Amino acid sequence: MQHESRQQPDEEEVFGPSKSELKRQATALQKLGEDLVALDPELLDTLPIGEALTEAVRLARRIKAHGGRRRQMQYIGKLMRDEDADAIRAALERVDPTSPRTVRVQHQCETWRGRLIEEGDDAVTAFVHDYPHADVQALRQRLRMLKREREKNAPPRHFRELFRELRDIIEQAPE
Repeated sequence: MQHESRQQPDEEEVFGPSKSELKRQATALQKLGEDLVALDPELLDTLPIGEALTEAVRLARRIKAHGGRRRQMQYIGKLMRDEDADAIRAALERVDPTSPRTVRVQHQCETWRGRLIEEGDDAVTAFVHDYPHADVQALRQRLRMLKREREKNAPPRHFRELFRELRDIIEQAPE
């Protein structure tokens, strides 16, 4: 007769998450809801959230009484359970100008823009090596237009456009 080895299931498999863990999750969702309430109203519509949550956030902005606002924030936390919190966090990080990811992307864009202007085609080749999804032709054309802009002392439109193009390319790159 062979003995079958039985593995003991983890406690979480049997009992589920602990009460403390559930409270931590609920608090994290409520904190995310507070971030939504503090967000610029125009940016709220760009986030991947449902209509009920959007309305609850708008209502929370109008409530001035401490107790009423606290209850509304708890309600927002409850609504957050039905939302994709990770997608909302990622979207908030993209629109928050102070997030570490946004700051890092800004610095990369500034560095690459400087290199592209100074080094020209060599820098374009290096950039495309790092970001293969970049449109080489569009970058080179933007650099030519920027050079003409500087020769004519025109307003720095292409300088800003180059930055925006670089930001779009860098943000689309897998991390």
